[in-house]
Amino acid sequence: MSDSPIRVFVLEDQPAILKAQIKVLNASPEVEIVGSAMSGEQALEEINADVDVLLSDLGLPGIDGIEVTKRMKEKYPDVEILIFTIFEEEDKVLAAVKAGAAGYLLKGASQQKIVDAIKDVHNGGSVIHPRLARILMDRFKVPMQQDYGLEPIETPLTNREVEILQVISRGLSNSEAAGVLGLSRATVRTHLEHIYEKLEVGNRVEAVTEGIRHGIIDL
Repeated sequence: MSDSPIRVFVLEDQPAILKAQIKVLNASPEVEIVGSAMSGEQALEEINADVDVLLSDLGLPGIDGIEVTKRMKEKYPDVEILIFTIFEEEDKVLAAVKAGAAGYLLKGASQQKIVDAIKDVHNGGSVIHPRLARILMDRFKVPMQQDYGLEPIETPLTNREVEILQVISRGLSNSEAAGVLGLSRATVRTHLEHIYEKLEVGNRVEAVTEGIRHGIIDL
């Protein structure tokens, strides 16, 4: 893996917040700010395939963060998108994840948390903040097997895969899950890929949903 800094583009419509984010990220040698924009329209014009990670606000004037995510993944599928949000925006967060965002953080996260999240999504992982994850999972409880007659399935997952799915359902990033389970981040990522394939899903939100629906994991 290259030791080059991760190339990050920042999208934020509030000048003071944008300035603060750039200052925080510039303090880390692991990332390189390659551009910024204050509107979705500007970001879509300026971002190219050389960008590794887009750090984007959701509540933008004009084209919002959800639509930016959708268009970016269509044009540059290898650019990972990390959403900055506030606690009250869980509906928009879910829409952004469905549009292709690899993760999200609450505004006000520490420098190390932001950098770790950027590294996680750049390495093919996902980031779900625990507080928002709980709200999203509460919505995924319906329909449940006992309420709608869904039969518990004999899980195709190994014990380790079930363990990893249980851990990420609590909102841990790949790095955090690796630390909890005593595994490398690469090993967690590989297990997640196997989980997605076996459950026929495309991301961790869908994987957790299926795990809950069919009783593979407990809340």
